[in-house]
Amino acid sequence: MEKSGSTDSLGSKRSSSRQPSVDSLSSASTSRSDRSAQVKPPSALSSDSVSTAAEFSPELRVKPKNAAKKVIQESDKEELQLLPNETVQDMAQDVTYFCPFIGPLRGTVTVTNYRLFFKCMDREPTFMLDLSLGVVSRVEKIGNASTRGDVSYGIVCKDMRNLRFAHKQLEDTLRKSIFEVLMKFAFPVSNGLQIFAFQYGQVFPENGWKVYDAISEYKRQGVPNESWRITKVNDHYELCDTYPSTLAVPVNIPDEELKRVAAFRAKGRIPVLSWLHPESQATVTRCSQPMVGVNGKRSKEDEKYLQAIMDANAQSHKLFIFDARPSVNAAANKMKGGGYESEDAYQNAELVFLDIHNIHVMRESLRKLKDVVYPNIEDSHWLSNLESTHWLEHIKLILAGALRIADKVESGKTSVVVHCSDGWDRTAQLTSLSMLMLDGYYRTIRGFQVLIEKEWLSFGHRFQLRIGHGDKNHTDADRSPVFIQFVDCVWQLTRQFPAAFEFNEYFLVTILDHLYSCLFGTFLCNSEQQRLKEEIPKRTVSLWSYINSQLEEFTNPLYVNYSNHVLFPVVSLRHLELWVGYYIRWNPRMRPQEPVHQRYKELLAKRAELQKRVDELQREVTNRSASERPGSPTRSITPVQTFV
Repeated sequence: MEKSGSTDSLGSKRSSSRQPSVDSLSSASTSRSDRSAQVKPPSALSSDSVSTAAEFSPELRVKPKNAAKKVIQESDKEELQLLPNETVQDMAQDVTYFCPFIGPLRGTVTVTNYRLFFKCMDREPTFMLDLSLGVVSRVEKIGNASTRGDVSYGIVCKDMRNLRFAHKQLEDTLRKSIFEVLMKFAFPVSNGLQIFAFQYGQVFPENGWKVYDAISEYKRQGVPNESWRITKVNDHYELCDTYPSTLAVPVNIPDEELKRVAAFRAKGRIPVLSWLHPESQATVTRCSQPMVGVNGKRSKEDEKYLQAIMDANAQSHKLFIFDARPSVNAAANKMKGGGYESEDAYQNAELVFLDIHNIHVMRESLRKLKDVVYPNIEDSHWLSNLESTHWLEHIKLILAGALRIADKVESGKTSVVVHCSDGWDRTAQLTSLSMLMLDGYYRTIRGFQVLIEKEWLSFGHRFQLRIGHGDKNHTDADRSPVFIQFVDCVWQLTRQFPAAFEFNEYFLVTILDHLYSCLFGTFLCNSEQQRLKEEIPKRTVSLWSYINSQLEEFTNPLYVNYSNHVLFPVVSLRHLELWVGYYIRWNPRMRPQEPVHQRYKELLAKRAELQKRVDELQREVTNRSASERPGSPTRSITPVQTFV
């Protein structure tokens, strides 16, 4: 699809006023780190992590508002610290955990309404395993009771792990096994219970639900203007129930016409503005497939609408339509009433297929990757086994598609329309990644939160169906790692441009851990409408509340604010790598000997110290200049900012 020659040349492409990043591949030499291996002060788990002081990562805890500086004693770390409204449901002694790395361990299992906690006292230091129940995909009873009377259970996790436990057959046959209790609370939706996020009541200094405001974000981009307006036609989600209430559309298309366009687009997902170039006015717009069908139906309103999108950009007389699907799949969709735009019907439009496969192919690819990386890695066939999963090929195709979109908008000054079938999976990947390349704001910590809230949450990526929060139906065909792939692609960008992102790897890992944890309400439900109906912002805590209460944990000390730089990554396979710090972090042999996270904190402190010294010297020079004779020549002092 994307020839390596063309992508390599894009990597060095430069525009006159908005400079691509100067970071080179050679500068991306920071070692991979296991962000899950870093300590954070307690009171709530911020990640599902296996822990022991020597081989595994300590559990990650949320800082309480009033105990940010509190030093935790070693003995406290070994005890289960309950969250607000977390209650113990059952406890079992003499349970064996079959650790794939250090062998069988006997200890105590505690199940709460939020987590499974295993503790083995027979080892020095104490071994602990702390797992939020939201990460559990299924629980299986393995075989019948053995001759020793042990019953085995396997816990298959969504975060690449498989855990196995065994305990004595209960003499009281009426009493439930602790693992049956676990199943009840691991799948609350299937058992008529509340997801823990509705009970968790931690208070943070900032309300993360206020991070994103659609009107403010459009205003930041310069909308409304002479070409684009904000419409309230979807205020009550009547135009499209999977879209946000606030939409930006071409100024010369009235609301009545929008309704006719919606009738021609799958699920009513009309083309709407995602991003506007600040100089050329070229745009990134997103939608779903047109309902062309086998008879090649047309819609004058839809054709006029796309023409209006093209006309809103005076610098170009062409429109690129990027269809994320392979052309064969797009053609097959005609049999179901869908399809793609005909270049005959849409004048001055060019259709490009990006060959990104569907959710089922991605789900199977991740399953194969899990088999390859957990628990043990076969060194002798590592490269061939990794290749057989096709995971990095999929990552390459997604990045290559986003790169082509960014290049057309930035270098070609041409507007683009992006869609797949329904416009909530591959479309979200492509628009958010291209916007990340084009706009430095989204590369800040808060900007990235806005990007996720806008392109993923408000535009209806179906998180509930794709992840299966609290649902025991692990074979559901709607499950797929679409969002995980997006975050993987972001990590690949941070490797190539290590100074371009304000956030670090630990930030990305934390987001993925809480994608599953069900501790926060951020990733619950399938659409903005559903979240409002369930009162998610009122009844749950936002993940951004937690993250923004301790920004120093997630800040990249190498960050340089090149806000006008556009990133054009090299997307050939030889420049992509498996994200070891996420997919293989549970294997102690894959961890760096020295935790990089701690080094980052030291660098941040040193950077602040140097900046303070520079500020002092600048004041000194300014004061000295002011005290010199009026007639003496003075030099203007350029403010200096230090970068590590």
